[in-house]
Amino acid sequence: MAACELAREIGVIAAEDPDARALEFNGRWHTWGDLAAAMARADEAIEERVPDGPATVGVLTRNTPGCVALLLAVLRRGGCFVVIRPPGGPDAGPADIQSAEPSPYPGVAVRMLTSGTTGPPKHVSLTYEALLTGVSGAKHYESKKPGTSRRPRGVAIVNSPLAHLGGVFRVLQCVLDRRPFVFLERFEVDTWLRAVREYRPKTASLVPAALRMVLRADPDPADLASLLAVTCGTAPLSPDDADAFTSRYGAPVLTSYAATEFAGGVAGWTLGDYRKYWRDKRGSAGRANPGSELRVVDETTGAVLGPDENGLLEVRPAQLCSAGGWLRTTDLARVDADGFLYILGRADRAVIRGGFKVLPDRVAAVLEGHPDVGGAVVLGVADDRLGAVPVALVEPRPGTSADPGPILDRARATLAGYEVPAELHVTPELPRTISGKVDLRAAEALLGRIRA
Repeated sequence: MAACELAREIGVIAAEDPDARALEFNGRWHTWGDLAAAMARADEAIEERVPDGPATVGVLTRNTPGCVALLLAVLRRGGCFVVIRPPGGPDAGPADIQSAEPSPYPGVAVRMLTSGTTGPPKHVSLTYEALLTGVSGAKHYESKKPGTSRRPRGVAIVNSPLAHLGGVFRVLQCVLDRRPFVFLERFEVDTWLRAVREYRPKTASLVPAALRMVLRADPDPADLASLLAVTCGTAPLSPDDADAFTSRYGAPVLTSYAATEFAGGVAGWTLGDYRKYWRDKRGSAGRANPGSELRVVDETTGAVLGPDENGLLEVRPAQLCSAGGWLRTTDLARVDADGFLYILGRADRAVIRGGFKVLPDRVAAVLEGHPDVGGAVVLGVADDRLGAVPVALVEPRPGTSADPGPILDRARATLAGYEVPAELHVTPELPRTISGKVDLRAAEALLGRIRA
């Protein structure tokens, strides 16, 4: 049913208003009619490989109008869009069909790659039902209520990679709402600022790394004056960075908690919650989205814990409600009496230093609080005496030297002695995944080379 609904919605796009603006790419506007024509060409290419019925189509995925057309063409046929990331990174090669075969996954809309922060990226199957529910659920963060006009005014800016779940969601939100959008090939501060200045959006979405890039660039607040709020997800963002952005540009930063495995978000800040609770709840990832549930369980026994008790987070996402059951994460968390979620770190990355547990994400957040630090990652390194010790890699803010001594001195003022990194190495740039998270495997390899 969900597949038919989505296919029907995509099918009427051009018929409604083919001459209206749909997508701006590299300064050129494409109409809904242009997009429909590109979809027809994509459909012909798929038809040549799979003449009858839905197809599972592997696509070398990049942020281009052609790739948007491929995504929509596959979904209109009731098929499955399989994300393939270019081997040379997101800028390598054009978006293209790599494979097409009859669909062996009934009801699966997209096979999306995880971000690959802790291991090789893996494909996660997202059903049409989960995709539609996730896209609709994102309206939870909008001031416009469901059931109001289908034609929102204004132009959106989509800068998330289409090879990431956030990019697919945001493109589909714009298409289903018939909202014109600027589609950035990649996030660059100058091109993003140009779009914000020209189209004056009320909201924008920035991953933590991109938000910090904007902060470092320090644009004129007048350039961002249209923004009423900024949503931020995919990775933890320190409350200090969130407050620095809000103080400078007047737009509250609404963080969220999501995962590819959840088919989207399960918790986040709304503007109403921000205005009422941020002062007392800063650092939280927000509250459960409508229809989603959160709970914290004991790491060993699995017993459900009460408010403000630390344990492993389990979620029941609204978009996966038909699957039932709780999904256990590897995130250490607590949920307070008001339902606000706090992510404390990852249980599977804890460093046991002489019997004491060190949470790398907590240590990295403290290091990033130093004014010379633009980004940090903390890794566990084997130690003959203590079993393991935390070691930090730090990326300096532009124009600073990020001297390890003062950074560690500040860390000692905040952290317990066993939490302070045994070593701190400064590197010009931290390796990151396509979604802007630190690539832990690449960081481990870089640390190995530095320590060799």
